[in-house]
Formats: sequence, C-alpha cells, structure tokens
Amino acid sequence: MKKLYVILLSSIFCVSTLLAQQNANNIELRIKQTAQRKNILIPNIEGYQTLKGDFHIHTVFSDGLVWPTIRIQECWAEGIDVMAITDHLEYRPHKAYMQKGHNHSYELAINEAKKHNILLIKAAEITREMPPGHLNALFINDADALHHKKVEKTFEEVKEQNALLLWNHPGWKAQQPDTCLIYEVHQKLIKEGLVQGMEVMNYNEWYPIVLQWCIDYNLAVFANSDIHGVTGYVYDVKHAHRPMTLLFAKERTQKGVREAIESARTIAWFDQQLAGPEELIKQLFKASVTLKPAFHTDDKHVYMELSNSSDMQFEFINETKSNGAPANFTLQPRKTIVVRLAKSSKAFKVTLDNCHIGMDKKLQIDLM
Repeated sequence: MKKLYVILLSSIFCVSTLLAQQNANNIELRIKQTAQRKNILIPNIEGYQTLKGDFHIHTVFSDGLVWPTIRIQECWAEGIDVMAITDHLEYRPHKAYMQKGHNHSYELAINEAKKHNILLIKAAEITREMPPGHLNALFINDADALHHKKVEKTFEEVKEQNALLLWNHPGWKAQQPDTCLIYEVHQKLIKEGLVQGMEVMNYNEWYPIVLQWCIDYNLAVFANSDIHGVTGYVYDVKHAHRPMTLLFAKERTQKGVREAIESARTIAWFDQQLAGPEELIKQLFKASVTLKPAFHTDDKHVYMELSNSSDMQFEFINETKSNGAPANFTLQPRKTIVVRLAKSSKAFKVTLDNCHIGMDKKLQIDLM
C-alpha cells in the first residue's frame, strides 16, 4: 500500500511538472505572439516607397506617461516605419525625477529603434505661446542647444543645425480659440525654408484651412498622434490606427524621409480620411482600387467588380447620375463590391468624399 502511495505521488508530480512546463511554454508563446507587428497595407506609388510615420510623440521626459523604449515598441507593433520623439523643451513636469538633458529620450530609444527597423528622427518640441505656438524641430543634432529664453535664438539654432520645423496643431483651440490664422512669424519661417510642414490633423482635431495653406505654400501635410499616454488606451489599435503621415520616399533612410518632407510628398491619414496634394492622392487611389471588366451582363445592365487592395477606405459620390450606379457607396479596406451600371453607360465619374485636396475640395476621378 505504501509503495502504491509513493507511485501515485510520483505520477502526480510528473503530471504537475508537465503541466507547469506546458503552461510556461504557452506563456512564452503568448509573449511572442504579442510582439507580432501589425502590417498596414498601403501601396507604393510609381518611383517611391510608402512609409508610415508619426512625427509627434511624447515620453516621460516631458509630459508623456511612457518610457522612450516603449514608444518604439508601440510604433513597431502598430505598423509605423518612421517616428520622432518630440519632448517639450520648455515644459517638463517630471523634471524632478528626470535629471538628464533634452537628448536623453532619444539616446534611450535609438538602439531599440534599430532593433525594430524603425527610423527614429532626432527631434524636440519648441513650446511657446501663440505666435509662434508649438513647433517640432526635426533632424536636429543637439536638443539642449535649442533651449533658449528667446525663441528667435532657438530658430537661429534650428537653422545652424540644418534642422527643419513642423508647425504643430495650428488650429488648436487652446491657442487659437476663435479663428485659425497664419502669423507673420510663420510666413517668415516658411520663406526662410525652416517650416517645411504643418499638422493638418493632430490627435482628434483636423484643420481644413491648414490643408489649404500647405497646398498654397507647397508644404508637407502631417497627421500625428501627439500621444502622451499608452496608445492602446487612446486608440483602438487592434481594429483601427493612430493618425499617421504617409511619406513617399525614394529610399527608406533618414535622407529619404527628409527629402520626401522637403518635396511635400506626404498625405495625412486619419479616421479613414485622406488629406493632401491632388496628384499624390490620385496616384495612391489608382494604386489601391481597380474596376474590373463586367463579369455578367443582361439586357439592361453590366455588373462590374470594384476592388480595394489597401487598408484605406474610400467613400464615393456618383457624379454620373444616369449610369445606374448608387448615388453613394463605400469601398471598405481589402474588400470587393459589385457595381451595377446601365449597359448604355459611357462614364463613371465619382467624387471621393473622404479624400481632401483643399479646404473645400475633394478628389474627383473617372473610373471608366
């Protein structure tokens, strides 16, 4: 009986050990699975590769709540290719706990970025009352050297470091509560070639008038998260995406990113809206959507397939009322729909209701 008891205990121990090992393996597997990257399908356009970027991100080294290396991991998991940590120069509420200088968040993050094949742009946010408001200095060498009492000295240092400026949230109600104006100081910075882009969308606000400024001044358009907390708490990262800037670069390098910004080859993508130059959005649409020849006809109609190979959504207004197609329809990401047209139809002109190419202007295109 005692022998049987010992055998029983040994069996229980072996089973427990196997279960514990299996549980550990499952935990390790789950950890590996959580590290998998979300692939966002945005096609390249002719001559360029499409990069997905977020150029306005905060960490605990200013008023953010997240460590710099975690910012890298968030961006990698969410499909971002290029990013900038833009901690405030003038506003550091956690300074009592962070004794290092303004370059430290970048220094902590750069190796993690390299491990994840992410281009990390060295940057900092200039944080002033309006005007000039808030601007991100991108492609800097030394953030500490940008910190001056007089903003004019900061701009001189930006120029000295051969950096460029992005005007953040120009229509932010906290600084422009009644209207959205472009000031003389911004016009001067644009003329000097320092301001190379503006945020037409920031966090959950978008500014159609700023899109028009970008078109008029030939500046790069940006959509950025301006994230302070954990991205998974702010955005539905499993089913949607943070605001991001689509860049059309000649090469996947810092040089390629900068050249794309200076050439204004960017599109803002947010809440299934696209905003940017007409020709770029047209090229991106044509690379994403195809109208296939009729697979079926009858006495009165032809049935055609409209397919979307991207993760962008397109919302159509049918401008050719006589062709028999619906007045309004949506083509969702990675989906195909059947469109019934009158057999006699010779045209299929549409307005893309979520593709903004000016303040009050949306992309129009002929599908056939």
